[in-house]
Amino acid sequence: MGVLTSSRSFCLFACTTSIIKLMRLNKQSFDSRGYSNIKVYPAAHTTTLNHGSENEMLVTGYRIYLPKLVVNYIFTIISLGFLQLVFYWKPVWHLKCTSTKCQLREATVVLIQNQFHESFVENVKCRKIQVPLTSILPDQSNECPDEVFSESLRNVTTVYCPRGESDIDDDRRALIRPTKQLPDGEFQFIFFEHKKGVYYWNPVFQGFLPLQGLERQTELSAFYDKLKGYSKEDQAIRQGVYGLNEILIEVKSYFKLFVEEQSVTLRDMVAHSSTVTVLRESGETEEISSRFLVPGDVILIPRKGCIMSCDAALITGNCIVNESMLTGESVPVTKTPLPNPPATEGSPTSCYDVENHKRHTLFGGTHVIQTRSYGPESVKAVIIRTGFLTMKGELVRSILFPKPVGFKFYRDSMKFIGLLVILALAGIAYSIVTLIHVKVDIFRSLMNAPSLPAAMTVGTVYAQNRLKKRGIFCISPQRINICGKLKLICFDKTGTLTEDGLDLWGVVPLQDSHFLPAIQKPSELTHGPIVVAMATCHSLTIIDGKLSGDPLDLKMFEATNWILEEPGVESNELDTIAPTVVRPHSNETFYPNGNSELNPYEIGIVRQFPFSSALQRMSVVTRTLDAKHMEVYVKGSPEMITSLCNSNTVPLDFQHVLQSYTEQGFRVLALAWRQLDPKVSWHHVHKIPRGDLEANLTFLGLLVLQNALKSATSPVIAELHNANIRTVMVTGDNMLTAVSVAQECRMIPTSSRVITVNALKPSEDSPATIQWISNETDSLPDRNIQSHNYQVPNHYQVAINGDIPKSEKFCFAVSGKSFQVICRHFPDLLPKIVQRGTVFARMAPDDKAQLIEAYQDLSYCVGMCGDGANDCGALKTAHAGISLSEAEASVASPFTSKIPDISCVPIVIKEGRAALVTSFGVFKFMALYSVIQFVSVVILYWINSNLGDLQFLYVDLVITTTVAILMGHNGAYPYMAKQRPPGSLFSFPILLSILIQVFLVVVFQVLAYMSLHYQPWFPYEPHQPKPCSEGSDADDNIFCPENTVVFIMSSFQYILLAGAFSKGPPYRLPIWRNFPARWAFFRDVLQIDVTVNSNIQYPLCILALITVYAVFAYMIEAFIVDSNVLKSCLRRIRCKRQPKNKYKLVEREIVEDESWPPVGLLTETHPGNHAEMVDEFT
Repeated sequence: MGVLTSSRSFCLFACTTSIIKLMRLNKQSFDSRGYSNIKVYPAAHTTTLNHGSENEMLVTGYRIYLPKLVVNYIFTIISLGFLQLVFYWKPVWHLKCTSTKCQLREATVVLIQNQFHESFVENVKCRKIQVPLTSILPDQSNECPDEVFSESLRNVTTVYCPRGESDIDDDRRALIRPTKQLPDGEFQFIFFEHKKGVYYWNPVFQGFLPLQGLERQTELSAFYDKLKGYSKEDQAIRQGVYGLNEILIEVKSYFKLFVEEQSVTLRDMVAHSSTVTVLRESGETEEISSRFLVPGDVILIPRKGCIMSCDAALITGNCIVNESMLTGESVPVTKTPLPNPPATEGSPTSCYDVENHKRHTLFGGTHVIQTRSYGPESVKAVIIRTGFLTMKGELVRSILFPKPVGFKFYRDSMKFIGLLVILALAGIAYSIVTLIHVKVDIFRSLMNAPSLPAAMTVGTVYAQNRLKKRGIFCISPQRINICGKLKLICFDKTGTLTEDGLDLWGVVPLQDSHFLPAIQKPSELTHGPIVVAMATCHSLTIIDGKLSGDPLDLKMFEATNWILEEPGVESNELDTIAPTVVRPHSNETFYPNGNSELNPYEIGIVRQFPFSSALQRMSVVTRTLDAKHMEVYVKGSPEMITSLCNSNTVPLDFQHVLQSYTEQGFRVLALAWRQLDPKVSWHHVHKIPRGDLEANLTFLGLLVLQNALKSATSPVIAELHNANIRTVMVTGDNMLTAVSVAQECRMIPTSSRVITVNALKPSEDSPATIQWISNETDSLPDRNIQSHNYQVPNHYQVAINGDIPKSEKFCFAVSGKSFQVICRHFPDLLPKIVQRGTVFARMAPDDKAQLIEAYQDLSYCVGMCGDGANDCGALKTAHAGISLSEAEASVASPFTSKIPDISCVPIVIKEGRAALVTSFGVFKFMALYSVIQFVSVVILYWINSNLGDLQFLYVDLVITTTVAILMGHNGAYPYMAKQRPPGSLFSFPILLSILIQVFLVVVFQVLAYMSLHYQPWFPYEPHQPKPCSEGSDADDNIFCPENTVVFIMSSFQYILLAGAFSKGPPYRLPIWRNFPARWAFFRDVLQIDVTVNSNIQYPLCILALITVYAVFAYMIEAFIVDSNVLKSCLRRIRCKRQPKNKYKLVEREIVEDESWPPVGLLTETHPGNHAEMVDEFT
């Protein structure tokens, strides 16, 4: 009765606490939110935030409603606090039962519903600030037209509005004040927090807006002209809105099995606080803790580097940064100052954008290795975002609050538990009737009702530990089970399928606008623009006396045999204007014409534009010592470089030469240059926009680099294909190079025909079109970068006409630009193209993520494997992203592998399959465990007996928990089967297995109980309940033969069912390899001796009964549930004509359509995005 008393006391305490809490909530009132001089728009209860993004959510306002609150008090008292326990697990129910909808500006609580049908309840908070909100936050009032106020809000961007310098008039300023001024001269900042994000109230929009820093629509000139630093007072005021600059992660004390370890690791990984130097408004500097930084602060970056604690835009000097914390790529990156182009009349204002200016942004969590500045000026940066608003904060939020995976197994688990609850209620009803019949204390007996332990993460934990031992780290354990269902894997090419290091195979220079033969020793070339381009157009730097940077740049520079110097190494006249100088190595060329009195031949890198995957190029501005003019050198993809060059400088056979190298699997880059006007000064060149410098170029030649396949690539691709897992290449490299690599590693089978899908945007004269080109002929020039007036040569006409026989396999190769056109103008063809697409080249990071989503829309379970540099978006979008990185825990993807090749992919899939099969087995076992114990208790209740406390403890801890844990000890099977494991608990074989096993459990426990009554030495008559004296209860009848027999039989059923459900090949190692589980079985065999009682026959009878049960249990699982006969019968009974997966439907359409793909025809769009085939040559 002590337990009952404690439970009642706890319930009363919970009841009292909840009532006090609710009374306090009711007492809070925001009716004092007066809005003076505010333009009032139609009141709304609901608004949409982050419209059109993956974080889109519907926000509804609520406030406490007194009648509901009173009813809630009453039922809380009646239920002894149990109602509050239900509300704890169902906060939305609590909100509906205590509150009513209201206008958003009056809400004290908000209900948030996201696009994944998840609901959250957040409290609206109010914080006092010393100045109007417009003096702190950027103005957002011009971002949304009147007609959308209080309706679907867009993902609003911000405009910088410094304190005291706003162009907004007084009436406009009054409109965006959050509240009227309080009597004590303070203002209110009203907001709510959701998933570590802050949303504040803006009465102009009559809704909440996401809190932002300076990352959107801040003019570039503002970083140089207006942001001069804050005083201590201004900094403190802004902290009232932005809070402290820290990323705090709570570590919960429960669910230690898998939650706490991840949270502790994540907390230790992101925790950082340091001392920084800030520039004050007065021009003075001060050292403060990084926790007190706010957006708009100006900080000084130490020369020896530091760990960034926020996102900041670089405005002076250069920084060498290691961004492996964010991208997994350990190659140092050069950061240059934010551009500050001069304002021109009539042209749009240039604004800061994180994505476009990431090469000028220092991100939180990255390591600044060293800095360089021009002359004595310090390296400065303006803080853009702090705390969870930073890039690092966003990645941490994606880990803490991952996108719901929608795995069917997890959804079915909850439904199945609901069925077990119904079964438990039926059992309780039976127990009540039975106990009333034998006149015992009902309530006390119900206190021992069986429960269902949580053991569903056993297989996942074992798999996670096995992966860790093999150098694969997982920060999202629930993704391991999903890996067991992977059907398609996307691979990056460079650094993933091929080696990281590129070997410079040769240089193809020009002479009189014609290509010369390739030169394999560039150091033998005479000094000219192409050699200077190779020596200067890179982002290399010296770190600890060693040249470091991108491996491609290293190979290119080393081939020139030149020397790179930086300030502090050797002094020269260029130190004051250029941080980096290059010069020839040999003495003969160091002094021109052998005259030592002349100035040395040195070239200084004046300005650098780092490589951008979106722009597909990088460039530098250089100046030769004593030269009167500067020069621009550009390096990038051949297609992009030729589009920037004067057409008369590009050789006529450019496409033919390029194709000849790319078809052999070489990686090809192009070089170009131009001379600047001698009037362009050093200061002026830093203000010229990048696009103006990289125009009207002269084509120089090609760099041909050899990129060999990694040794593990081809075997892994073959292993995946043998397991019926599709492989797709998604790369930023050239199309023909990618196709060549795909054919070399057999991603494209030798018997398969490659069709290039070339799509063009619509123009004024023609609609969007798709051209289907077979690889059996010469490929057409890339029309994405050519004039729309391009005419198809006659010799292509016969070659590319004709349909493809359906007996011949084919696949598609698609470029990034074509993919964008198809997504926008041919959405009806996208599923077919994606279904047969194998190579996707020249794909930007956003394109990669969009392709992953396209495959997910086709019902594919998609994996992505990349090197973590430009693949972060795709790695996070995929069901299972695997980053090849040396970091132990990468926040870019759920899985991080120290294995430097794709051999980690089949390892993850095998462990995922083993974990998924284990989860199914453990779930079935835990369900049957409850049934076994339920049947035992029901049988014993009939004779007014029960299992003893020690027996319950023994079953729950010694047998069940031990066995459930040991079931996951089986490792993954070394070979992958073609068939994936099931993913639904409600499939017919699973349900049939459970139902038959339940039937066997009941039959054999009843047989064991009945066999006892037919023994000659047993004193009681069969079929008669054991007599019970008045007032006795079940505890007095525990020590009896019936209890012993039922307990022993049930104990063996636990062990035997665990063995039957522990499936071995083809997904896991066989059960006999599980040594701990074998010991648990033999330990239970020793229990039989308790029934000997000087008669050996009956124990042998029980052992025979157990043996028969074991045979039946194993035969059901091995020969009925898993048999192909059952599956064939099910297919015939269902008469299923349409497959469930969309990709199978699309594949059927492709096979049945004899006229598709239309090789030799153009596909055009017409109104309504309807595609129509037309003859290309008519």
